[in-house]
Amino acid sequence: MKLLANDGIDPIGKELLERAGFTVDTVHIPQEELVSKLPYYDAVTVRSATKLRKELIDVCPNLKLIGRGGVGMDNIDVAYARSKGIAVVNTPAASSLSVAELVFAHLYGGVRFLYDANRRMPLEGDTGFAGLKKSFAKGVELRGKTLGVIGFGRIGQETAKVALGVGMDVVACDFVNVPKTLTLNLSGGILVDVPVKQSSMEELLKTADFISLHVPFLNKPVLGKAEFDLMKEGVGIVNASRGGTIDEAELIAALDSGKVAFAGLDVFENEPTPRKELLLHKKVSLTPHIGAATNEAQERIGVELANIIIDFFQR
Repeated sequence: MKLLANDGIDPIGKELLERAGFTVDTVHIPQEELVSKLPYYDAVTVRSATKLRKELIDVCPNLKLIGRGGVGMDNIDVAYARSKGIAVVNTPAASSLSVAELVFAHLYGGVRFLYDANRRMPLEGDTGFAGLKKSFAKGVELRGKTLGVIGFGRIGQETAKVALGVGMDVVACDFVNVPKTLTLNLSGGILVDVPVKQSSMEELLKTADFISLHVPFLNKPVLGKAEFDLMKEGVGIVNASRGGTIDEAELIAALDSGKVAFAGLDVFENEPTPRKELLLHKKVSLTPHIGAATNEAQERIGVELANIIIDFFQR
């Protein structure tokens, strides 16, 4: 069996596949060349960069499996692929902690103005140190504040666990029932059950000091003008889920007005070319869609994906 890991795969996952008899190619094939080269493979794995749409699927009669390393599969025409008899699989649990920790990197950086200080210190630190110190002297602590988590799947729950672990209150909103408690695995193997409150979207928006999004792309923004109007003054927002889940024009307006104190963005509407207004905004903390990009998560993803693929073809 020939497998193309077009967006890479962890070496351990590659080794597992090769031991099982697969030929694994890891050299990236540009999107425009896939139409001529992908038909020679039995399986392909991707992350978020490679797009597998109907037109490409139609020219790949040998393709039996598509594997997504990670959670969201909006870069794959999943239903169409499955209608053609192609298995489509992903690894939803492997990257949850890495995404949650990135959310808190944005949150901690946000409440202490690191996103702006890291821009201004190299330019003004040697001549305006005292002024910068005064500008960034009104930080706040996360402990005791309320984090609203919109979308309470694996990543939302992992984010909530981190929040509870640092002493935040958590309110969660989802269209399914939210668990009443989450189990924190503390140092030394100590397990502690901590309560979580489920709320309506309206209540969450009105009460949360910080909001973290963990929803799939839904063809329309989850947060638009009406939602921003309900939020507390000076709220902080982090989006490490999918681009398009926040109306970016309304977010910019809310940042400019002070309604939103800061935003941490790992995803954008029009990746890979985010709008300049966000990239240059002094109240935005930025990362280039790296939520799952830790060594630990990539190893877990590679191993899980390899085992899924091996099991599928051995059946």
